[in-house]
Amino acid sequence: MTPALIVALPFLGALLPGLLIRAGRNVAALAAGCTTALALLGLLLHLPVVMAGGTVSARFDWLPQLGLNANFRIDGLGMLFATMILGIGLLIIIYARFYLAKNDPVGQFYTYLLLFQGAMVGIVLSDNILLLLVFWELTSLSSFLLIGYWKHLPEGRQGARMALTVTGMGGLAMIAGMLILGGIAGSYDISEILQHKEAIQASPYYLPALILILLGAFTKSAQFPFHFWLPHAMAAPTPVSAYLHSATMVKAGLFLMARLWPVLSGTPEWFYIVATVGLVTMLIGAKIALFKDDLKSLLAFSTVSHLGLITLLLGLGTEAGAVAAVFHIINHATFKAALFMSAGIIDHEVGSRDLKYIGGLRKLMPITFVIATLAALSMAGIPLLNGFLSKEMMLEEVSHTAWAGNPWIVSLLATIAALFSAAYSFRFISHSFFGPQRTDYPNKPHDPGFGLWGAPAFLVVLVVLIGLMPMTFGAPFVDMAAGAVTGNAVHAHIKLWHGLTPALLMSVIAVLGGLALVLSHAPLNRLWEATPRPEAKRIFDALMSAVSRVAQDLTNTLHNGAMTRYLLIFSITTVAAGIWAFMGGQLGEPTRAMMPISIIPLLGWVMLIAATGCMVAFHRNRLLALVLIGIVGLIVSVAFVYFSAPDLALTQISVEVVTVVLLLLALNFLPKKTIVESHRSKRLFDMAVASVCGIGIGGLIYALMRRDFAFPSISEYHLANSYTGGGGHNVVNVILVDFRGYDTYGEIIVLGIAALAIFALTEVLMNGEGLRKLIAWKPDQNRAGDKHPLMLVVVTRMMMPVALTVGLFIFLRGHNAPGGGFIAGLVVAIALVMQYMASGFAWTQERLRVYYHVLIGLGVITAGITGLGAWFADRPFLTSAFGYFKIPGLEKFELATAMGFDTGVFLTVIGAVMLSLASLSRLARRAGSSGEDDSTGATGINPVVTPKVEG
Repeated sequence: MTPALIVALPFLGALLPGLLIRAGRNVAALAAGCTTALALLGLLLHLPVVMAGGTVSARFDWLPQLGLNANFRIDGLGMLFATMILGIGLLIIIYARFYLAKNDPVGQFYTYLLLFQGAMVGIVLSDNILLLLVFWELTSLSSFLLIGYWKHLPEGRQGARMALTVTGMGGLAMIAGMLILGGIAGSYDISEILQHKEAIQASPYYLPALILILLGAFTKSAQFPFHFWLPHAMAAPTPVSAYLHSATMVKAGLFLMARLWPVLSGTPEWFYIVATVGLVTMLIGAKIALFKDDLKSLLAFSTVSHLGLITLLLGLGTEAGAVAAVFHIINHATFKAALFMSAGIIDHEVGSRDLKYIGGLRKLMPITFVIATLAALSMAGIPLLNGFLSKEMMLEEVSHTAWAGNPWIVSLLATIAALFSAAYSFRFISHSFFGPQRTDYPNKPHDPGFGLWGAPAFLVVLVVLIGLMPMTFGAPFVDMAAGAVTGNAVHAHIKLWHGLTPALLMSVIAVLGGLALVLSHAPLNRLWEATPRPEAKRIFDALMSAVSRVAQDLTNTLHNGAMTRYLLIFSITTVAAGIWAFMGGQLGEPTRAMMPISIIPLLGWVMLIAATGCMVAFHRNRLLALVLIGIVGLIVSVAFVYFSAPDLALTQISVEVVTVVLLLLALNFLPKKTIVESHRSKRLFDMAVASVCGIGIGGLIYALMRRDFAFPSISEYHLANSYTGGGGHNVVNVILVDFRGYDTYGEIIVLGIAALAIFALTEVLMNGEGLRKLIAWKPDQNRAGDKHPLMLVVVTRMMMPVALTVGLFIFLRGHNAPGGGFIAGLVVAIALVMQYMASGFAWTQERLRVYYHVLIGLGVITAGITGLGAWFADRPFLTSAFGYFKIPGLEKFELATAMGFDTGVFLTVIGAVMLSLASLSRLARRAGSSGEDDSTGATGINPVVTPKVEG
């Protein structure tokens, strides 16, 4: 089974529990379990190769231009973590089946669990840091769903939000660090990055990359000062806590540090950041855990402490430290998962997990007592159990570690942390199972069935086997994983007895001190309660509230709904960016001479400036402003003709006609003049900003037109390949329908959406309050009595066939001469608009029964199908094909597939223009502008009865 399929299986299997839940809880659990077991089996099939020092890879080019490849690799470290994720995941699936209540949505739970499982397996088997980042964020999202699974609990919802916020922020920082790391190494493939240790550590960007990556690792693995989110995640069901906080989510940060250990470790920066944070986390977590009464809270803070222990070992930067870290990862996964499940059993059977109310369970729950005791003793570091071995290796390493030249600081603090660790482990046992039996248990305590205690019992068996025979059950896997971490062959010598060493003395002190702390827990707890200390949750809530207020204020300031505000921000930002770019660059001397200016272009320029100035001065008169806009558009059209751009000129003048007509209809419902809403100072400020923007854009254009570029213009490519590649002599049309056809395709989709939006807005205006306003609306002046002037009616009907012929001519000639589907569509739309204006909407609609919504959709589909046809010839989307044909009696002519695309453009343009016209006409008639008897037309619009015109 390939690594890619192993990663994909949990995601595919996540569909099954939700679909099969109607068949029963057992079927949903069986589907989830079989999926995980199949992935685990596929993984273990590669175990012999990996144990022998080999790797198994699968490489798929995804986005190679961006360095994002779907590369997966199973090496020793990936094998270890994937085995823990899938193995413990299988046990959790079995455990959850018997733990969750009947009213819990089990199918949903297993779906979330498998999604998270797939994301974790993806992290540990990824061989590309960009792909790893994708899975990293998926773990944050899926863990959010798992932690907040009990949505009815406020603490569950808050714990999920807190976890997502903290780990998500760390993930964002890690993304930046990973991109820097990949940039230094010249590759985003992890196997390639691991070969560039010297280049990475010599780079000036090493420290920023290290800090950013460690932020992601520390937040995910709950390292100080980000440790507070993990205990609040305990609001999740116990199976979630056991899974996320023993073998998966919190281990992701440790995995990342171990994976990048070969290239990031060994520097003072690595040691002082990683080892110090790990040591502080280890000490703080252990101390807090001792005074927690809730079993899951105690275990949560103990997890924080042990994660700090592993981080400390990785931070030492030595091979022995890495070996000890890998060994403790294995041991912690076994005893901590067993402890969480034991706490869940107590809660499930007794009805409480508060140590103040659950003592004396030793004889009432003997099986649970044995399981939990052995796991807790391993956590305390008691001999003959696996936790003792890795704890001794940790103490041995720190005994040889100096911090800032001091040889005893790390040893002392590590011993104190181990002492607290032993203390809370002993308290877990003594306060849960020893002492007198109580009479006020919420439920009658008893051992559950095998379904609940079978999974933790299996893990405890591993705890004992590894503790008694470490070279058989532990060392081979440690060698396999530690070799992948260090990059060298590792042969760990794990023994129960190393002689009388400083580590043994430190261990004895920790165990005896832990016993002493448990015996004096009551007075110490009173002192702890009386001591003021910062509450992380309260600090987090206050910080989030402050950030939310700032964000809300900033949003309200910038996003206040006023278009003028948005344009102001955009304009100022653009000018500032332009000034910054200009000041940071060099503008060479002009290389092109000024062209002579004749009198006619000068007069056109003066007229353009005058019309623009008048539009600014008289913009409050809406009708006059519209007329001036039309004048500006017509002058621009003449300028296109002057610069030998007939296609642009035809398009511009057609758009101007349609725009003016539609805007006239829209302005019909608005006051003739816009009221003055801004103060003089505001208008002067806006004028200054507009002037600066205008001068900046003008200066940029002037600078570009006076200088040559070092690289050739893309126009040369278009001119050279227009006919040979697109089959047309009209370069502009070939660009629109072939070279950049995808842009045009997007534009017609936007045009159709705009027309549909206008239709939707008119629907809103014609209902409710909008309808009452329309009925009450009266024109601001008397209208002419002749609604449909006879001369206009006759002229437009005579123009109609001529306009259609011209439109067809422009459409057919567009590929080799000025024209095309867009211009033809506008010409035909103008002809139709004139019919509506002259004879009325109802008269025209009765004779032209077209559903314009359908016309828009048909146009977009036609253009899309034409583009897809290129795929059958193994060509890019919208690539044109053309050929020449001879029909007897006719001259040889050319046919190109671009005609199909142009047809789609043609239909979409007509549909969009006419739907906009129809929408505005409906408003006019609904407002009572006609006042005549109606009958329903083809589009469901009430048409106006018009005078019958003879001939």
